[in-house]
Amino acid sequence: MKNKINFLNPLIPISLIPFLISCATVPYTGRRHLILISPREEMAMGGEAYKKTLNASKLSHDKEAVEMVRRVGERLASVAEASGFKWEFNLIEDPKTVNAFCLPGGKVAVYSGLLPVAKEEAGLSVVMGHEIAHALARHGAERMSQGMLANFGGAALSIMLANKPAATRDLYAQAYGMGIGLGVMLPFSRSQEAEADHIGLILMTKAGYDPHETIEFWKRMEKSSKEPNSPFGKYFSTHPDHGERIQNIQGWIPEALSYYKK
Repeated sequence: MKNKINFLNPLIPISLIPFLISCATVPYTGRRHLILISPREEMAMGGEAYKKTLNASKLSHDKEAVEMVRRVGERLASVAEASGFKWEFNLIEDPKTVNAFCLPGGKVAVYSGLLPVAKEEAGLSVVMGHEIAHALARHGAERMSQGMLANFGGAALSIMLANKPAATRDLYAQAYGMGIGLGVMLPFSRSQEAEADHIGLILMTKAGYDPHETIEFWKRMEKSSKEPNSPFGKYFSTHPDHGERIQNIQGWIPEALSYYKK
């Protein structure tokens, strides 16, 4: 019988412990990344944050716009192959906010300020596909895991390994709380934003939308961002450079079209 590994053995470098615990693979890109949070915990926190956000927001009563958001969302959800997701799609009335998000478990919200730039379903599918891609790639859990390592280090890992569920939940809550203070979720890195562009492009194409619309949408976003008092600056602050983004998307379109043909 093989000897069991003692993860708390001081001879094992602390830097190696995370990789022995959990390493997940991002769909479509195949990137391997560290995840210290279970999908169940992640979705529970996402659901709670979603309820709080909706309770603190004014939902749109524009029937046509609400139906468009849900129609696009349902088409994207149908091709997302997201196990365990319980999808919800809502439109928040806030013309000054140009954004959308998808929390773990498929909890999606679009702010009404995004609609004038999206113009139609294809444009809206660009952003919704991008945000859903963040959830599929578990970027939030990845950022939370990084935060847990940075802020709690070996102590957090020791608690997990000691199988103390209550204390572990407290750590999750603290890590998630840091995210709430910075927005709906922890801000994504530029590399994660680029990965979401890539996966989102595939999702919208699988859902039947023209991937070339992605380029036109980001051109409209860039043009709007240059207008005086534009609300787009904050949106672009963590996103790839516009020229780099367009170049990346152009390179990914042939791959996306291969999914469209299937």
